[in-house]
This record gives sequence, C-alpha cells and structure tokens, in this order.
Amino acid sequence: MATQAVQQDTDTRTAPLDRLSDLLGDDMLKVNELIIGNMQSDVPMIPQLAGYLIASGGKRIRPLLTLACAQLFDGNMNRAHGLAASVEFIHTATLLHDDVVDGSAERRGKQAANLVFGNQATVLVGDFLFSRAFQLMVADGSLETLRILSDASAIIAEGEVMQLTTAGNLKTTMDEYLQVISAKTAVLFAAACEIGPVVAEQDTTTQQALHNYGLNLGIAFQIADDVLDYNADQETLGKTVGDDFREGKMTAPIILALEKADEEERAFWQRTISDKEQTEDDLTQAQALFEKYDTLNAGMKMARDYADKATASLPPKEKGSALCTALHDLAAFAVNRAY
Repeated sequence: MATQAVQQDTDTRTAPLDRLSDLLGDDMLKVNELIIGNMQSDVPMIPQLAGYLIASGGKRIRPLLTLACAQLFDGNMNRAHGLAASVEFIHTATLLHDDVVDGSAERRGKQAANLVFGNQATVLVGDFLFSRAFQLMVADGSLETLRILSDASAIIAEGEVMQLTTAGNLKTTMDEYLQVISAKTAVLFAAACEIGPVVAEQDTTTQQALHNYGLNLGIAFQIADDVLDYNADQETLGKTVGDDFREGKMTAPIILALEKADEEERAFWQRTISDKEQTEDDLTQAQALFEKYDTLNAGMKMARDYADKATASLPPKEKGSALCTALHDLAAFAVNRAY
C-alpha cells in the first residue's frame, strides 16, 4: 500500500529540509526578517491576516531553494535574501487566493484564513503580498530576475484558471493534469531555483539546469501531494483529507482510476466528481477504488520518476558540497513524506 511506503520513510523525509535549514540558517533568518518587515502596513488587518498564515509553520521550501541555488555558486546572498522573500510572498498570496477559490476548511493545521477573516479581506491581503513581492523584485534591480518571477506569477494564475476548467471534467487527460500542476505549482519551484544562478552570474546553461531541477521537483511534489490527499494522516497533513475529492479536482489518482473503471464505477465518478452529489460514504468508496486499481502507488511512481528527472539536472552529489547533496536528497523528500 502507498500509505505504508510513505510512512516507512518517516525518519528520512525531513532530513534534507533540516539540513538545508541548518546550512542556510543565518541566511534564512535574514529572509524571515525581510518577510516580517515587508508584510507590515498602517492597515492593521494586513499584517494580522498575512501573519496568520506566514507564522503558521510552513516548510519554506521555495525560499530555501533560492538561497541554496545562489550559495551553491557563491552568489550574492544579499540579493538572494530579497528574492527569496519575494518568492515566499508569491507563494503565500497564492495560498490565500486558493483557499477562497477552493473553500478549504484548513491550512497548515489551522482554520483557513478566509474562514477567520472573510473572503474579501483574504483576497485583498493576497493582492497586497503580490505587490510586496514585486517591490522586492524591483529593489533587486535586475530585469532578468524580474522577468523570471513575473513570468512565473502570470503562469501560476493561468494554472489556477486551468484547474477550474478541468474540475469535474472526467475527460481530463493525464497530460492536461500535468500541464495544470506544472503551471500552478512547479513553475514557482523552477523560478525559485533559476534565480539562484542568476544572482551568481552563471551562464544560461546552468540557469536552465536549475530551472529544470525546480520544475521537476515541483511536479513530483504536487503529484505526491495529490496522492497524500487521499491516504495521509489528517493531523500530519495539516489539511482535511479528501479535500480534492470534495472539490471535484481531477488529480492523478482519479485519472488513473478512470482509465480502468467499469461502467458502474464511471457512474460513481460522474455523480461524485462531475455532478458533486456526494454522500458521507463516498470518500471511502473512492479510496477503495484506488486500492482496487493500485492507483495511489501508480501516482507515487509517477512522482518518483519526476524526482529522478530533478536530480539528473544537478551536479553529482558525491562531487558536490553538502548543499548539493541536500538538494539531491530533497527530491526524494518530495515523494517520501507524510505531509
């Protein structure tokens, strides 16, 4: 079972993040200072709402990637600090907007911000954080970093709209699903990694290699996330298990199950996902179908394939630094995690 495969790697799944946090501890402190400083406003609700999510224990993977990919090539870390904060603001803004669009009940183990502060305030504070992100990009003074992060922001918005159009659509293909998660999730991983060698003044080949690492890492991360939505421990996951099912999202587990579904099973997916007519027992039935066709393990295999593509873009870890080794191992973390 996929659940067992995830749980048996519990001892190692946090190690790469812990190592990155240790190796980049002083730099991350400066990034956090920039994050706290730049979310301040004379309007009290803005820092209150932004801080509600930012201070709730996120993994900070994206800013850590920016710092690691800059330091890997002896880049200008002062520039990397500001850009890493910008990346985290973009990510946080998208989370705030997502929770409003999706109607999520939980985020990072807490009640979703929109349920505490209301949809209108949550969307507007998300907009404020996007604006702060762009101010930090402009302060960096590089048109190249501005291009990379602004392009990523536009693609993320396109990905969210694409996800809306595929929701409930049983004809959604695996290629379309991958296009959605590449846009809504992986592109920010890619941008976070690519700007590292940019501030280190590396050549375009190196920049592209780190872009590819981040993109494939992000795809692996999101596929694993979509599998975890159906088989993780809810307290560990930090959000309600089965949210994707209730929202009618077409993710890898459902697409894979549909490929093997008989007429009765297709009728089940039509009712629950397309028509959104769900009963209390439907999530359990969906999970039983995933077990019948082994789709959760198949989804995790897809995630591992993308994780392998990510590590193939990096220098060999045995020839690199502790940072390089941690980046290699982070790809395995993206798949072998419980949250």
